[in-house]
Amino acid sequence: MTLFQWLTLLGAPAICAGAIGIALRAVGESRRTERALREGIQALLRAQMIDDFNKWSEKGRAPIYARENFENCWKQYHALGANGVMDDIRKKFLELPTGG
Repeated sequence: MTLFQWLTLLGAPAICAGAIGIALRAVGESRRTERALREGIQALLRAQMIDDFNKWSEKGRAPIYARENFENCWKQYHALGANGVMDDIRKKFLELPTGG
């Protein structure tokens, strides 16, 4: 067997193993980044809904545009795998009258 054949025989698996290792690390990092983004967006949506709830509860009413905005935030929050904490706030928000 020639030197070239030995290097090919030994080098190819090592190169493949290295490439697989790099790919697996990239996938793991991508998953961590995706989770961080998802949880960050969820936290921002939750903060916005709580702020909206407090603002409009103090006023004793929530105009239609505020309800639509709240509902849009809640739908996206819920789609991200929301917990049940915001369900109660949503229910109370939707009970606010729309008139003034």
